[in-house]
Order: sequence, then structure tokens, then C-alpha cells
Amino acid sequence: MINRPPNGDSAVAFDYRPGQSAGYLIRDCYRIFSRALETRIARHGVRMGQWFFLRELWEEDGLSQRELSNRVGMMEPTTVVAIRGMVESGLVRRVKDKNDRRKVRIHLTAKGRRLKERLLPYAVEVNAIATQSLTKSEIRTFRRLISRMKQNLIDANDD
Repeated sequence: MINRPPNGDSAVAFDYRPGQSAGYLIRDCYRIFSRALETRIARHGVRMGQWFFLRELWEEDGLSQRELSNRVGMMEPTTVVAIRGMVESGLVRRVKDKNDRRKVRIHLTAKGRRLKERLLPYAVEVNAIATQSLTKSEIRTFRRLISRMKQNLIDANDD
């Protein structure tokens, strides 16, 4: 079934058949990306759920659990479970905030920091495989368009 967009723009048609809608294609691609990356990082004992937290902590160590939840886009209970597993694996440690004892900061251990050198190349590899037949211009266009779609959805949900 083909529908017109809500704004009435007849020049653009949307195809909502399974496998053709933007949401379906993005979800399907994400699942394949995740599977490809998860296969690689699992060799180092890291699960996909932990990957997102490691990525944030590699950029800024010492975030609070709430900050991590917000940056990764996960609910706090999910974050607590993931962090518990990361503590048990020796990747991070919990530290009470010096200024606010109610807050717990998450810090990478030496083991967690070392994983950046090993795991980040896998993300580069998976992205390179996914984009190998695209030009640099197409990749820039894709990033611009997907960012706009994301912002459109954010804006629509703010109302």
C-alpha cells in the first residue's frame, strides 16, 4: 500500500509494505550491523549491551549511571544490570561521587580502557563493510538524512 505523507506533499510517496518502510529498513539494517559487531566483540567477552556503555565511557570516563542511561538511550534499570555485569567482568568500577554521595560514577578499569584498542577497530571494520559500495558523498548524504529523520521524530514527540 502506498500512502502520501501527512503534509500532503504529493511528490513523495511512502511505501509501507513489510521490508520497504523507512522504519523497517532502518531496524533491519541495525539488526544486521549489531549481529556483525556482536560476533566480533564477543571474542573479548563483551556483550552488545555493554558495548554502548563502553563507547560512552571511552569518550568521557566517570559518568553517572543516569548520564550513561541518557547518552545510551536505555532505561536506568537496564543500565544498572549492564553495569553490574561490567563490574563483574572487571571492565568498570562504581565510585561514589565526592560532591553528591547519592550519585554513583562509573569509571573504566585498566582492562576496560585497554579494550578500546581491540574493540573499536571492529566497529570501523563493520562500518567499512556496510559502506564499501557507497561513495563519500553518498555516506555524507546518508548521515545528513538519517540525522534529519531522527530530529523530525524527536521534534514530533516533543509536542
